Amino acid sequence: MGLEHYVTLGDSGLRVSPFCLGAMTFGEDWGWGSDVATSEAILARYIERGGNFIDTANAYTRGHSETIIGDYLQAGGPGRDRLVIATKFFANLYRGDPNGGGASRKSLTAACEESLRRLRTDYIDLYWMHLWDRFTPIEETMRALDDLVSAGKVRYIGFSDTPAWKTAQAQMLARFRG
Repeated sequence: MGLEHYVTLGDSGLRVSPFCLGAMTFGEDWGWGSDVATSEAILARYIERGGNFIDTANAYTRGHSETIIGDYLQAGGPGRDRLVIATKFFANLYRGDPNGGGASRKSLTAACEESLRRLRTDYIDLYWMHLWDRFTPIEETMRALDDLVSAGKVRYIGFSDTPAWKTAQAQMLARFRG
């Protein structure tokens, strides 16, 4: 794919392939999906064809999707700097732990550390909030995300499956409070 085919992702400055590879079914932990070898073959073909934008989440196959991507890159895939990796947080992977999921400072910071470990990287290009957390003030979520950006663990943040009014509130906080 020629460089002219890449697009800028929002206001980020990140240049991404026009098709993002969604990795929700990497791993068979849900009783269906792609085994490791098939997932790696999909990754290899996507990258070979010029794809550079991969999306996953801590919830996808209970974190196994992130592990497959991280292991693939560690085992000789393209250099980490050649890809834009997006992952989402929110899912509670710890049964019985009321603070194990959501968008509180505690849970999203822990989720980020776990995603970094599984992806075998020191930064995430785009960190999405997977769902709106009606129990956590958006101010807390935005401050915690800003801290992850300031620490260099996350480059950009985003929202998925979140009402427009809540996204607008978060954007207003980001603009006025830095």
